[in-house]
Amino acid sequence: MNSRHTNEAPLRGVRVLVGRARQQAGALSAELRKHGATVIEIPFIEIRKPRSFKPLDSSLRKLHTYDWLILTSVNGVEAMWERMSRLGLSFDRSREGHHSQGNRLRVAAIGPATKKAIEQRGTRVDVVPKEYVAESVVRSLKSKVKGKRVLLVRAKIARDVIPRELRRAGAHVDVVEAYETVVPRTSRTRLHLVMHNPTRHPHIVTFTSSSTVKNFVELLGAGKRPKSLAAQLRGIQAASIGPVTSATLRGFGLPVQIAAKEFTIPGLISAIISAAARQR
Repeated sequence: MNSRHTNEAPLRGVRVLVGRARQQAGALSAELRKHGATVIEIPFIEIRKPRSFKPLDSSLRKLHTYDWLILTSVNGVEAMWERMSRLGLSFDRSREGHHSQGNRLRVAAIGPATKKAIEQRGTRVDVVPKEYVAESVVRSLKSKVKGKRVLLVRAKIARDVIPRELRRAGAHVDVVEAYETVVPRTSRTRLHLVMHNPTRHPHIVTFTSSSTVKNFVELLGAGKRPKSLAAQLRGIQAASIGPVTSATLRGFGLPVQIAAKEFTIPGLISAIISAAARQR
């Protein structure tokens, strides 16, 4: 293969299945295409509003009574600011409210994408953990939250590491759902058609959260048949964004051939490019 073309388009000839939610797939897909990949978009996740906004609305109305706000995803940021707009609230961190010495609300974000989404709305982020997983958030905050009130805004179904460990550290933690993720039923037929067509099936499937893994398995209908799942993915590489996602893949008996060193979308793309280069 011409090395110049390989350098310019390191993913030329590589089919990559992107399973992010429809409204989030764009950036990952565009970057992969820029590097020459053929991208297949079939969402494994659908983002929906929660059944009720009452708990979130109630917390937002008393936001000034919290010491810490933790946001774990861009979806949470978007949902929170949309609700604040609907309620006619502004994000004012300087109101004294409950704070004994006028301490303003501090903000923690998991990952650079979440941080960027918050900053685009005019709010500074105080803490971004070194690694973009729940355990790293806990390490970053546990010495700062004793006796403090913490608001965690997240998906309906999520790991309980952050609230459990921060409560152990002496924090008073309120957890509210801003959105929920569900399996997009319309993806089932499309996924089966692609996975069982030898001329169209992906060389690589990207997984950007544990939910994408679980929903992918459900969409394939192989959750209780690990041998069937392994057979369907024979010759296809799993690309994981981080250790929690990788652990979920392995929990289903699936090897992780490509793992991002930095747990971000750019990190995932770099890992995919490196893996493709090794195989040429």
